[in-house]
Amino acid sequence: MPTSIITTDDLREFKLELLDDIKNLLSKQTKGVLKKYLRSSEVMELLQVSPGTLQNLRINGTLPYTKVGGIIYYDTEEIQNVLTANRVQNGLNP
Repeated sequence: MPTSIITTDDLREFKLELLDDIKNLLSKQTKGVLKKYLRSSEVMELLQVSPGTLQNLRINGTLPYTKVGGIIYYDTEEIQNVLTANRVQNGLNP
């Protein structure tokens, strides 16, 4: 197995590349990579809920939706609003 010598310049270059990758990931996260509208399967994955739970959230009016041609869509901003409105702090519901 051949031996490779790593210089301080190599480490500096690696550090800069790593920082660039982290900056790219953070900028994607702050830009909101999520789509404007999600299908039921995407919402179930996002919220980690079953199909039945998602249906209950629709039926009881907790989660607003739009139905177009038999396909149900959820606005990601409305999902975020529901999560924010139901946030629990210090064990108490606001």
